[in-house]
Amino acid sequence: MPLVLYNTLTRKKDVFEPLAPGHVGMYVCGPTVYDRAHIGNARPVIVFDVLYRLLRTLYPSVRYVRNITDVDDKINQRAKDSGEPISVITERTTRLFHEDIGALNCLAPDVEPRATAHIGQMVTMIERLIAKGHAYEADGHVLFAVGSMGDYGMLSRRSKDEMIAGARVEVAPYKRDAGDFVLWKPSSDDLPGWNSPWGRGRPGWHIECSAMSLQHLGETFDIHGGGQDLVFPHHENEIAQSTCANGVPFARYWLHNGWLMVEGEKMSKSLGNFFTVRDLLDQAPGEAIRLAMLSTHYHQPFDWTADALRQAKSTLDRLYTALRGAAEVDCNGYDEAAPLEVQAALEDDLNTPLAISHLHELASALNKATGLEDKARKKGALLASGRVLGILLTDPEAWFKAGGATGGLADAEIEAMIAARTEARKAKNFAESDRLRNALQDHGIILEDGAAGTTWKRG
Repeated sequence: MPLVLYNTLTRKKDVFEPLAPGHVGMYVCGPTVYDRAHIGNARPVIVFDVLYRLLRTLYPSVRYVRNITDVDDKINQRAKDSGEPISVITERTTRLFHEDIGALNCLAPDVEPRATAHIGQMVTMIERLIAKGHAYEADGHVLFAVGSMGDYGMLSRRSKDEMIAGARVEVAPYKRDAGDFVLWKPSSDDLPGWNSPWGRGRPGWHIECSAMSLQHLGETFDIHGGGQDLVFPHHENEIAQSTCANGVPFARYWLHNGWLMVEGEKMSKSLGNFFTVRDLLDQAPGEAIRLAMLSTHYHQPFDWTADALRQAKSTLDRLYTALRGAAEVDCNGYDEAAPLEVQAALEDDLNTPLAISHLHELASALNKATGLEDKARKKGALLASGRVLGILLTDPEAWFKAGGATGGLADAEIEAMIAARTEARKAKNFAESDRLRNALQDHGIILEDGAAGTTWKRG
């Protein structure tokens, strides 16, 4: 079946056809690097990682661009509050972002541009907008004139009053229209700034992505993605800047993941339900966090709960148990492509819940398989399906030994206690054998005795 994606621009599922046959260009808004990524930041990264993996199974060439915003007022405020240089903050938080999303099995994008490396491109685009009558200079600022674009608001489909309210626009005497937004603003000596035709200053948020996507994907490209919160004003303003500056359509398909809640409420530090990715990685493996996120369709709101994480961990335990039972089976190339039903589910607007249900079926089939070739086919199908979802990438034994939260007994300690238990059983010292088993169990270590010896996993 063809790939269909829900396009925010058209408000319907559209059949995806790349602009250039065989080649796909995708831009996704990345992090503003001033703090660790929270679970709301993680959802779009995971969603578009699945789309990236799927696109690579369908097209010979995919160029995935995800930016780093390293010039922003939030970064400036963090530097002021902490006393750290901005460069130290942005370098550290970028590194931590990479570590955290790497633990969620997210692939690196093909290009990861930084805003500060594209100031020249931003200045050029702003100059072009001024020359075409879509922007104006006022009191050291350069602003986009929303009234110059007849179909401004095409993405969010809001009225002018709704857009002004939604953007929480700054009331300023130098604006011609309350909805006009900043392309360039002046910088005082204590703030980052670059020389420009309008004086020393720094870019507005929206122009950054317009300039970076132009540089790395061209004037018109296939897919632009991000969270639902970016539809307005960020993505709306990107469309305005890019189409008015370049004179051609901007992105053709707009994808947005739904809002994230925590235990039924909006995530908030004041409510005590604010979690970073690192917080959750201290509780469970990254694959479990990823699978929990994918258990709800990306376009729908997602309610993060402790139970959802437990269920995801339990599901992965079941899938890895099936793979563990076929550990000695060589897939013989059967793991190259996901089965048609899994592929079809993902090609239907990334229906990850349906794809996951097929993984359960594949695991059951593998458990029941007889004969090496039958097992090889079914193991390969399960592994290929997991790969396109970004899960089942760990050796089964390593998965069970890694368990969930960090801490507890080290592997060497566990192995030593198991060896001591084995010796106690040989000596028929069952009281000591039971004591060691119970001690391990108290630390969350589950033993499984079999013909080949004793294996263990973290519960």
